[in-house]
Amino acid sequence: MAVIGYIRVSSNKQTCEHQHFEIQQFAEHNNINIDKWIEETISSRKVLNKRQLGQLLNDLQDGDILIAAEISRLGRSLLEVMHILETCLNKNCQVWTLKENYRLGNDIQSKVMAFAFGLSAEIERNLISQRTKASLDNIKATGKKLGRPFAAQSKKLKLSKNTKKVKELLDMGLTRYRIAKIMDVKHTTLSRFIDRMGW
Repeated sequence: MAVIGYIRVSSNKQTCEHQHFEIQQFAEHNNINIDKWIEETISSRKVLNKRQLGQLLNDLQDGDILIAAEISRLGRSLLEVMHILETCLNKNCQVWTLKENYRLGNDIQSKVMAFAFGLSAEIERNLISQRTKASLDNIKATGKKLGRPFAAQSKKLKLSKNTKKVKELLDMGLTRYRIAKIMDVKHTTLSRFIDRMGW
């Protein structure tokens, strides 16, 4: 039997330290030794076989315990969470999560709890998606444009503050390549700017 600590963060901007600390503290408090640590920086949207967790599930042995800070570290969707738990339970392994205080084993109560959690997480994500869509629709209905503004409307675009100068150089008959050199920008940047301005 092995005890495995599983840690996952979604991006390089996050660190594994907090989850590692939580699991280590839990293990020490309960006189448990973590035999193996799995840490990965990858989105849970990635297919399971492209994550270290996928390999871990293949390697699990009878009686192993998989510990994670929270169940969302394992999977994002209802189907994926259920697949992961089913794999573990079929191998007579347990899944422990600290945040939810789950101790899921191969029993009916564990299966019901896992299903209920996965279902509620899926419903919540759908509700967030619907609220976001409704909010964007409301903004569009007011006539506001979404996304990055075009050319001269955007102060962030390199050429927007030099609109008048670019137009004057064009009217003088200079080529786009020449104007790009004068403005110290790439030819493609200038061409996109001119095209968006409709000159």
